[in-house]
Amino acid sequence: MRVSSVLGNSQLLDGGAMFGNAPRPLWERWAKPDAVGRIGLACRCMLLEWGGTKLLCETGIGAYMEPALAERYGLVESDHRLLANLQALGVKPEEIDYVILSHLHFDHAGGLLPAYADIIQGRDDLVFPRAKIVVGREAWNRAQKPHPRDRASFIPGLSEKIEKSGRLIVVEGDSLPDFPREQLFFRFSHGHTPGHMHTVVRGAKDTMIFAGDLIPGKAWVHLPITMGYDRFAEQVIDEKQELYDVAVPEHWNIFYTHDWDVAASQVTKDSKDRYVPTQEQRTLVHYTL
Repeated sequence: MRVSSVLGNSQLLDGGAMFGNAPRPLWERWAKPDAVGRIGLACRCMLLEWGGTKLLCETGIGAYMEPALAERYGLVESDHRLLANLQALGVKPEEIDYVILSHLHFDHAGGLLPAYADIIQGRDDLVFPRAKIVVGREAWNRAQKPHPRDRASFIPGLSEKIEKSGRLIVVEGDSLPDFPREQLFFRFSHGHTPGHMHTVVRGAKDTMIFAGDLIPGKAWVHLPITMGYDRFAEQVIDEKQELYDVAVPEHWNIFYTHDWDVAASQVTKDSKDRYVPTQEQRTLVHYTL
């Protein structure tokens, strides 16, 4: 069971929105803003190679946006970086067997679509032609009927495209039937978005959890730090604590999807009894669990 971190397209978003009620003099110590207050965010995906099976957690934001929308959301690159970086690892799109989506916000699911330059040339398929698309029930339902507050976070027509592919798997429980639950299972949180699904993989020596937007990067390890995009900040804090109650004593690795510099770390407590990242890993290449 091997894990690799694979960068997709990156974006620039308002630092104040990303750090919720934390004041700028505090958060700019962790993320340097540009002239208009935006910070750089990765869209990092987790590739799991398990025997002959390849599973991809998330697809990042992709490059599907037309230019005006790409400018609004700070999309940095115009080509599909996830596909290029998978290719650098020797993995072709048709070799991906499963794509597991924690939720369907555009910065997590947009990489399912071709780049805009290909779309205007008539390409209309999903870029992983064989992959089963795995989504939790509550996250799937939310995408069908978004709240006005997060409607803009979903890609129009994507759910229909996934469903028509015939490859959709909607998770009703906390595991996938094709895999042993003791080695691959899901945890759920709801403070960021309903039914946010976190993939946990457990190998012979290590456990890795894809934290998604519950803990998007190492700065958000600190319990009080939440995002302005979260539905319920206090619930996010409680859900982080529930995760730490398990992950800290068992030394789980936390995989960060949006951290600009760090792919994963463990979490511990410092001398002031605060949760902090430790054992930071900037990248993972065929990391054996």
